[in-house]
Amino acid sequence: MIKTYIKIAWRNLLKNKAFSAINILGLAIGMAGALLIALWLQNMLGMDRFHEKSDRLYIISNRDIYQGELQAWTNTPKIMGPTLKNDFPEIESFTRIEQDDKFLTSYGDKNLVSSASFVDPGFFNMFSYPLLKGNKTNLLQDANSVVITEQYAKALFGDNDPIGKTIKIESKYLVTVQAIVKDPSSYSSLQFDYLLSWDLAKKMGYVDKNWSNNSTYTYVLLREGITLENFNAKIRLFSQNHINVGDNEIKSTNEIFAFPYKDTYLYDRSEQGEYTSGRIQLVRLFTWIGAFILLVACINFMNLSTARSERRAKEVGVRKVIGAQRKSLILQFIVESILISIAAMALALVFIVLVLPAFNNLVEKNLTISILSGNTWLFLMGFTLLTGILAGSYPAFFLSSFKPLKTLKGKLNTYDKGISIRSILVIVQFSLAIILIVATIIVYQQIQHTKNRDRGYNDNGLLATKFSGTLEKNYLSLKNELLTSNAVIAVSKNMSPVTNRYSNGWGFSWPGSTESDKKFSFDRFSTDADAIKNLGFKLIAGRDIDAYKYKTDSAAILLTESAVRKMRLTNPVGQTVNGDGRDWTVVGIIKDFVIESPFQESYPMIILGPHSWFTTIHYRLNTNRGIAENLKTIESIFKKFNPDYPFEYQFIDKTYEQKFKETKAIGTLAMVFAGLTIFISCLGLLALIAYMAETRMKEIAVRKVLGASVAQVTSLLSVDFIKLVIIAILIASPIAWWAMDKWLQDYSYRIQIQWHYFVIAGLMAILISMATISYQAIKAALSNPVDSLRDE
Repeated sequence: MIKTYIKIAWRNLLKNKAFSAINILGLAIGMAGALLIALWLQNMLGMDRFHEKSDRLYIISNRDIYQGELQAWTNTPKIMGPTLKNDFPEIESFTRIEQDDKFLTSYGDKNLVSSASFVDPGFFNMFSYPLLKGNKTNLLQDANSVVITEQYAKALFGDNDPIGKTIKIESKYLVTVQAIVKDPSSYSSLQFDYLLSWDLAKKMGYVDKNWSNNSTYTYVLLREGITLENFNAKIRLFSQNHINVGDNEIKSTNEIFAFPYKDTYLYDRSEQGEYTSGRIQLVRLFTWIGAFILLVACINFMNLSTARSERRAKEVGVRKVIGAQRKSLILQFIVESILISIAAMALALVFIVLVLPAFNNLVEKNLTISILSGNTWLFLMGFTLLTGILAGSYPAFFLSSFKPLKTLKGKLNTYDKGISIRSILVIVQFSLAIILIVATIIVYQQIQHTKNRDRGYNDNGLLATKFSGTLEKNYLSLKNELLTSNAVIAVSKNMSPVTNRYSNGWGFSWPGSTESDKKFSFDRFSTDADAIKNLGFKLIAGRDIDAYKYKTDSAAILLTESAVRKMRLTNPVGQTVNGDGRDWTVVGIIKDFVIESPFQESYPMIILGPHSWFTTIHYRLNTNRGIAENLKTIESIFKKFNPDYPFEYQFIDKTYEQKFKETKAIGTLAMVFAGLTIFISCLGLLALIAYMAETRMKEIAVRKVLGASVAQVTSLLSVDFIKLVIIAILIASPIAWWAMDKWLQDYSYRIQIQWHYFVIAGLMAILISMATISYQAIKAALSNPVDSLRDE
């Protein structure tokens, strides 16, 4: 029976090649779009869930009230991990992870600068990173050991066996290769080239016992049978008990809690002290978009199938007369739909292979389809069957409902009955398309609005290089030589790149401050001299810090204008601010500058003098010379003072541009999927106008005989569809406004949604639909009425 249905379905497909091609194309595009989104979301949902002990693996997090609201963050003091393990028997293992430190590693004549992570010995007991060589026990027990990845081993040792070989770190620390670990997969948020022992971090001076210095990540593996609720109740006041020792002026109210590690990638943003949002919102958003695209494709299939109902009516009538039951007809049409779905899936896979590299670049992933995996084929088969049944269900029930006597007498009239359902389907299609168009417009406007924001510094020709090797020791000589080379016009050293905040802190007091003010956290930056000249800060009052001209500027600070407002200071220059265990003197006020997200308001900041710490050199190019010439000169100077290290730099304007990457990606994806939705919707609209022209051909012929013009006939066929699009605009607009207003709430620096965004989206939808309708309507209007009335 099924074999017969397949034969009939195949013959129908071959008989109507153009119709079948359009049907398959529309469904294939929808399936390809939905599958690409599914592939991306599968990666996000599976992130960090491959660890065998993930159900017992937790990250330690903090919770406290700052700026009047309950906040949570995952950075912890370095001393917390071993102290927790010592005090709580519920913990089976612990590890601290200090990520993204880049060091010079040397072996023989090879020098590489690569990403390292410091970890405790419990790391491999907790995380499932398979070893390719070496023994899992006793790894990283001392400062002289290292575990390297497969790719890094190839880069440093070539085809030689690295086990037992000695590597030099930062030209002075010797470590021995204990094992080779498989490269972290795309499902791991922790990426590294090699792992170093925490004991080496102590030797390098990275470890402290300050309970108020939240600067690393702490992970614990709870013993089997330990509940998270009970454990969190026991450790809640753990941090307070260590900070509030002695006569501290400020008493901590900080609480700590364990949060499931497998959820940290998706739930990376806290609200009211709980991790309830973050990337999971992106997952939810694109789940809906993927469902929309597939739904639009299925609706298109339904419209295309039912538009040809007149031509299938006699087939249904004959089969019913000779005894076919309705359920067998439904099954036949479902089989036909599944056959089309199979062909569409084959075409969709071709589309996916072609666009996957560009899609990977857009979402910054390395997504692949495991063609040889049985699970992949089971998923694709299930997806194909589900799509075929979903798309073919309405046509199957609709076509199988025809009365045999009416169809055989040629008295079938499905216009009044069918058009309302198909009209609803078209409205749904265009509503979804309009929502995506509005989303694209608003995302673009938000990006442009933020790009035009005054960032508070001048990034034109400004570069940054991280301190490495002997650069910090030779800084003054390096600075002088850079300035005399004529390649740069200003140099300063700072706590971080001007595009990234590395530090914030609370506990500051000033004249007129209150106890509650000490709980306010200020962003922190630092400079030695020439910050205003070099970075282009805008001075409002006072002067710049210059530790070389003014000896007392080792304890000088600059305040941003928002910091002055927060401190409620009327004449801030010359005032004393106490913090970090010393008194600081305010020497100048500068305009707020954007150091973190350009989508958020600038946060109150204190720029500290050279009594603080530094990681970065900023230098401004001489614009009277070529960039390439300047860089060549600068590189030679850096190599002179730091010969073992490669010269690395970043243009600040390029780094700032990277802050828009995620939002741009969302906008681009919305635009692409809006385009696909519009394209598929137009195929459905084309089907509907073809259906109307087919069912009203004799009416059109009579009107033309009675004197109706081509324009009048075209209008007759078009106006109903334009009404559907207008209804779609009215339905989509409030939904789009609500969704995008909610999206914009995540940005404190944001646009206001304007009415003309919806007008633009509506006009686009109307113009595109009119262009689609016009060809078929005019074709019907130009047809010869004699051909239609010949049988009468």
